[in-house]
Amino acid sequence: MSGNIFGKYITLKTFGESHGEAIGGILDGVPPGIEISSEELQQEMDRRRPGQSKITTSRNEKDQVQILSGIYQGKTSGMPIGLLIQNTDARPRDYSEIAKSFRPSHADYTYSTKYGMRDPAGGGRSSARETAIRVAAAYFVKKLLSQKGVVIRAYVSSIANLELDRDYSIIGSQDSAENIVRCPDSSLAEKMINLIELARSEGDTLGGCITCEVFNCPAGLGEPVFDKLSADLAKAMLSINACKGFEMGSGFASTQMKGSEHNDPFVKDGQGRVLTTTNHSGGVQGGISNGMPLKFRVAFKPVSTILKPQQTLDSEGRLSELKAKGRHDPCVLPRAVPIVEAMTALVLGDHWMRWNALVKAKELIQGQD
Repeated sequence: MSGNIFGKYITLKTFGESHGEAIGGILDGVPPGIEISSEELQQEMDRRRPGQSKITTSRNEKDQVQILSGIYQGKTSGMPIGLLIQNTDARPRDYSEIAKSFRPSHADYTYSTKYGMRDPAGGGRSSARETAIRVAAAYFVKKLLSQKGVVIRAYVSSIANLELDRDYSIIGSQDSAENIVRCPDSSLAEKMINLIELARSEGDTLGGCITCEVFNCPAGLGEPVFDKLSADLAKAMLSINACKGFEMGSGFASTQMKGSEHNDPFVKDGQGRVLTTTNHSGGVQGGISNGMPLKFRVAFKPVSTILKPQQTLDSEGRLSELKAKGRHDPCVLPRAVPIVEAMTALVLGDHWMRWNALVKAKELIQGQD
């Protein structure tokens, strides 16, 4: 099956299914000499892992990462980094009924149509279980970016009709997004938790939005035309399970503004750095970062697997009723926060290495002159 490799300079190839023996990946292109910590890596994994709170799935995976290659004496060696996570709490028997019927709005029908077969256990390859490897791989890229001062912060900005102010920025707030719903407004977070618990008690699910901000991102990241930074961020986010929308900066709200309102005027600060007085562009212009903070929103639909009876078709094309079983998140947003950060890091790391290659090439050419 194609489509398992992400990136061009820094690449990640993943493998494995939700209830198989393990999931894994190969991360290539990370430069040597980056010091890593297994404790820090596990902290990243714990933010995404299932069973972490009362508003997530009860599946209990420890998500302990085995690093098989690419590390020497506690540092990256420049070689491919092999990663493996054992599935220790798999229960494929929970999906016996789903093997006979297609879950509405899930990948069951499309996978079956494309491949002529499918793994019904937790959705197999289509499961969000695969994203654990993305978080593991992104840890190494985050370490690279942190050396350059880049800070990536994602947080839940809406659940259903509960929403943070659109102009909210986490950099100017004293609030933390480390509560179980990962919304930085503590009072709003409590309301979100109650709403998710209510939906779960009714056998239903909820969607919402995650906002991501990136600080200290240099100007110059991104390529013209097809590999715009914004385009690659959009692809990265839309590759995450249940993601249905992406907007950069003012996004769809810009359609209600005039050009005189939306344009970001350029100024210089006291140190001579080029800034803009507003940031409707979300830090990207012409597909290339302009040095302002990156800001974008990612929309996630309600989880497709619900515990209410639904009309569907079985594998023979006959009408049937399906009531799903198994362990599922009533809302993916809290556990999707580290995944959004991970995909952001993979995109920025890839573009950083491309930009660095261009800088080195320019220096080489100028040296020949």
